[in-house]
Amino acid sequence: MAASTSQNGIQLLLAAEQEAQHIVNTARTAKQTRLKQAKEEAEKEIADFRAQMEADFQRKVAESSGDSGANVKRLEQETDAKIENLKTEASRISPDVVSMLLRHVTTVKN
Repeated sequence: MAASTSQNGIQLLLAAEQEAQHIVNTARTAKQTRLKQAKEEAEKEIADFRAQMEADFQRKVAESSGDSGANVKRLEQETDAKIENLKTEASRISPDVVSMLLRHVTTVKN
């Protein structure tokens, strides 16, 4: 009877070990599945974020490119205004400069 009880105890231990192994395997599989799912979700979030950043970048590039035509026109206007201002100033002081140069050239110092 002691051998029978011992045999039953061993069988119970083996069954408990198999059940524990099954539980561990199930948990391991569930963990791997969850890790794979989390990785896929992270990759999707990264792709969405990258697409958003790329769209923002393209929008900013388009905005700055669109402004370059306006900037060129504004710079041309400013340049033309400065050139006109220089011409006006030059024509205003030109007689004084000519007379000063003639006075210095024609004056003889001993």
